Order: sequence, then C-alpha cells, then structure tokens
Amino acid sequence: MALLAQQIPRWFNSIKLSSFIKPAQITKHSARPAKTLSSGFSSQVLLSSDNCLLQCGIKTYRTSLSWNSFHSAKSNGQESSSVQSTLLPSVSEKPDRIPSFDSELPLEELDDLPPLSPIQPISEEEAIQIVAHPLLPLSSFTLGDYVDHSKTLQQLVQLGVDLSKIERHPDVANLLLRLDFEKDIKQILLFLKDLGLEDNHLGPFLTKNYTIFSEDLENLKTRVAYLQSKHFSNADIARMVRQAPFLLSFSVERLDNRLGFFQKELELSTKKTRDLVVRLPRLLTGSLEPVKENMKVYRLELGFKHNEIQHMVTRIPKMLTANKRKLTETFDYVHNVMNIPHHIIVKFPQVFNTRIFKIKERHLFLTYLGKVQYDPAKPNYVSLDKFVSVPDEVFCKEIAKASVKDFEKFLKTL
Repeated sequence: MALLAQQIPRWFNSIKLSSFIKPAQITKHSARPAKTLSSGFSSQVLLSSDNCLLQCGIKTYRTSLSWNSFHSAKSNGQESSSVQSTLLPSVSEKPDRIPSFDSELPLEELDDLPPLSPIQPISEEEAIQIVAHPLLPLSSFTLGDYVDHSKTLQQLVQLGVDLSKIERHPDVANLLLRLDFEKDIKQILLFLKDLGLEDNHLGPFLTKNYTIFSEDLENLKTRVAYLQSKHFSNADIARMVRQAPFLLSFSVERLDNRLGFFQKELELSTKKTRDLVVRLPRLLTGSLEPVKENMKVYRLELGFKHNEIQHMVTRIPKMLTANKRKLTETFDYVHNVMNIPHHIIVKFPQVFNTRIFKIKERHLFLTYLGKVQYDPAKPNYVSLDKFVSVPDEVFCKEIAKASVKDFEKFLKTL
C-alpha cells in the first residue's frame, strides 16, 4: 500500500502535465484559423479538446491503479490476471485520437470569414483603387446634404424644384426622403403633364404645392373631372392649376362650396362666376375673410351699389382680395382730391389696381401744367383709363403734352 500511495501522486502529476501541454499544442497548431473566427467559437473548440484530454488522463489513472493492485494481491493470481487483461490497454488497441480543429471546422464557415483587419498594410495599387464615398448624415437642417445620396432629390432638382423652400417644412422634407421617384413621383408628374403643365411649369408648381405627393392619384383625377363637369375647359384648368398650385389639393366638396359662395355673394351667373375664378384662381384656394371684408368696404364705406360692385370685380377680380387700407386710400384720393364721381370710377376700376403714389405724381403734374380735366363732357378730357395704365413716355406725350425730362424735374420738387 505504501508503494501505491507513492505512485498515485506521480501518475496524477503526469495526467495534469499532459492535459496542460497538449491543449497548448493544439492551439499552436490551429492558431491561424482561430484568428479569423469569433472568440466564442474558437474558445468552445478548445474547451472540448481539454475535456477529451482530461478523460484520457482519467482513464490512464484508472489503469495504473489497477496495475498496482495486481502487484499487491499476489495470493489471487488468476483473478488479478483477469483484472489485468480487462483494464490494461492492449498493444494492438488504437489510442484515443485528439479531435483536430481543422477537421471540425465546416467548409461553410470558411466562406463567412470576416474581411482583413483594417490595420493590415496594403499595396499602393490597392490604395489607389479605394473610393471614399461621403457618409450619409443621420440628421440635417438642409436637404442639400442628402442630394448626393437620393435619386429622388436629384430628379426634383433637375425639374427646377427649390429644395431650400421645401426644407423649411421638416415633415415634408422627411416625406421626400422616403419617396421613390419611379413609384411615387413619376405618376404625379405624368398626370400634371397630361393636365397641360409644361416642363418649365413643374418646378415652380412642385415648389409651392410640395404636398401633392401625399395625395392619392385617383382623388386628383376626381377633382379635375369635377371642374370639367362645371364646363371649365382643359386650357382653363391648366391655367388655374398653374396659377393656384393648391387647387388640386382641395376636395370636390370644398371646391363646390367656393364656387357657390362667389355665385351667391356676388349674385353672378354661372358663366360670370366661372370667368371670375379663371381670371383669379386663388379665389378658390385663399381665405374668404378678405373677400367678405372688402365687400362690406365697397358697400358701406365707399358707397358703391351692388350692381356697381359686380361690374368692378368682374373687370378687376383682384379688388376682392386687395388690402383694405390701400382701397380706402385710393378711393379717398381719386374721389375727394381729384373729384372723380362714383360712376366714372366704376367704368375704370383699374384705378384700384394702381399704386397710390403713381396716381398722385401724375395728378400733381397735370395740375402744375393746368391740364386737369376728368369730365368726359368737357374738352381736353383726360381718360382715367390712360391716366393710370400707360407708361410715363405715353403719359407725357399724349396726355401732359410735355417731355419726360420735364416730368422728372417736376418729381424732384415734390
């Protein structure tokens, strides 16, 4: 037993030494593949090798223990021989093989190996072939940072769309970045071209009505069909859409209510109502509050009759949306300073569409020359139409009978 006690530690040390050295040798043998794999996978393979070596060591320890038991028990020779033949490894028996790392790595894993390390040196030829693309910013305050990365934005810029005005609205800018030109935008452009818009009209139109890309194409066609049902010609619809880009964003119910409002408020016929909105399409898309306010101004403050208001607004539709202060100042000067009565102003309502300082300059010049005469029943009558509409050269030659230089010298005295 003393001999057995001395041999057991020696065998155990031999087992520990073999289990320590052999995994290191395996690691050295498989060092190159292990570098290209993840640490989790390579450490798992090495752990399985250690378990195999530990099992081999335990089997050796058990064999040595049985061999010493055979020498200490001489009285039972046959039984010991039987135990020896059972536990000792035979010479012809093949030892347990240590699993190979290369043999256990599947071929499919070799195709999924990560690329070379970024710090690995490369040749000058390879370096020249490297193309550095600008990174896509995660966030930005301008769409210009995304133009190089977005084919949609590039196409819109080529059409003449001003992205600097669209980017003021973050929600719309984000919408454009998510849209695909072929799937989401091209069909809208073809629809607008079929409607009658030219290529040079698309850029300004889309710059103003940038929300049209969120509209359903069938809804747009339905709104055009409604206008056609109201006997608007294709040319009229194209003109209205071009001058009032948000017109197509209004529902059929809203368009119908707008047309009904002007027809009822002004007591116009269907044809005159249609002509009114064709000449000023923004009447259908703008606010109705200025229109209602101006109607009260003409009737209550300026003293025009209802039929006179009808005549003026059908001649000059901008009178419905003009600034209230400008209207009252113009009327006050024309009526109270120039002494022009209501019925003459009604015949020439374009006076409300003229800048007030221009009216003052010309009236004062005619007063200086002694040629003020606005009564059509008297000689040397000055037509209010020409007075406000013709350029300075024509005004001086045909009305004032003076040179442009004289008119300019007079203006310096004001």
